[in-house]
Amino acid sequence: MSTLDPAPDPRLHVNIDHVATVRQARREAFPDPVEWALRCEAAGAHGITCHLRKDRRHVQDADIHRLRAAVTTLLNLECSLDDSMLTIAEGSGSEAFCLVPENRLEISTEGGLDVIRETPRLREAVPRLAETGGHVSIFIDPDHRQLDAAAALGAPFVELHTGAYANARGAVREAELSRLAEASRYARSLGLRVNAGHGLDFENTGPIAAIAEIEELNIGFAMVARALFDGVDACVTEMLRLIAGARQ
Repeated sequence: MSTLDPAPDPRLHVNIDHVATVRQARREAFPDPVEWALRCEAAGAHGITCHLRKDRRHVQDADIHRLRAAVTTLLNLECSLDDSMLTIAEGSGSEAFCLVPENRLEISTEGGLDVIRETPRLREAVPRLAETGGHVSIFIDPDHRQLDAAAALGAPFVELHTGAYANARGAVREAELSRLAEASRYARSLGLRVNAGHGLDFENTGPIAAIAEIEELNIGFAMVARALFDGVDACVTEMLRLIAGARQ
């Protein structure tokens, strides 16, 4: 099983949700997200991430059990603060958890969790999941107030939401990159360990991977989309190459 010690290059955790999205479009048994996860591991991915949503739009409960039985690196389960989802997470056997906001009408997660507003529920959820022995992260916007609130809760990790950076262009993207870099430094000053993800692809990942404080990148849709043309192995190998070269 992977450790969570800081590394010279960020770990690559591949999100398999959208393999399940394709499968659920026809309610077939294929493509199998578990098989895809194992191919990613074999190609060098350091971990597998999945998001079990309350509406079950992609990953299903059975997938979690099958992933737990098959994944040999690190299984990271994203879930909302809904009590029923936390109960599933507790029994999932995952080595890591990321608490995320969830809106049924969104196409994908649209922003970080409002830690300040959700402090009462997070005060229960964070230790609840930590008691399983898993590492707990909070998906958060790169905002000092939110980081302060996360640190006060005792969460060991935050995952910085990179969506605003990924969706921007030109000077705006550079500003968002600076914001993420500064937030990463601030998080570390608070004793928080830092992951990042959302909207990252083969064009925009390098500058994020170059941020020294970031330990893990969670990347999914872009890799699934690229693999349709290039195959799983080539897709993972290329992303690892981009990440490894970012800090040189």
